[in-house]
Amino acid sequence: MSCFAHSARISAAVKRSATAAGLIAALILAGHSAPARAQAGAAAPPHKTMAERRSESVEQRIAALHAALKITPAEEPAWEAVAQTMRDNAATMRKLAEETAARARKGMTAIEDMQSYEELAGAHADEMKSLLAAFTTLYNSLPDEQKKLADQVFRDARRHGGRHGERDAG
Repeated sequence: MSCFAHSARISAAVKRSATAAGLIAALILAGHSAPARAQAGAAAPPHKTMAERRSESVEQRIAALHAALKITPAEEPAWEAVAQTMRDNAATMRKLAEETAARARKGMTAIEDMQSYEELAGAHADEMKSLLAAFTTLYNSLPDEQKKLADQVFRDARRHGGRHGERDAG
């Protein structure tokens, strides 16, 4: 496999991991927020760097999830821990993706290729643990009606494979 093809595969895998780590959460949200969906679907201006576009994407997912969960001012401190975890996870995956792509451009053996996937999977697992901890604190602080809303948001995302904007009507 060419280094370019390997890089593209790794990049796609990293994007999937970052998205999931973005909070299995950010997950669903475009389905709950038409403005966020419209912004997320819009092409980024050509003058922005890839890093700037990714950062905006994370912020869009955070904003969409915030809106979908109907976070109140009293819940903001616990929410901010979730949002910061999402930002940190995205930055970690971005750095790992860049490092992996650089190694791939230099050429990797089959073992090194497998190790790169193991690194990505391990980083994703670690990120999900930190996200789960932050989200658990938030979830436990929510009133029952808001917990039901969060449950539905995640259920919808799972039903639609984490794809945005494919929520059932009604």
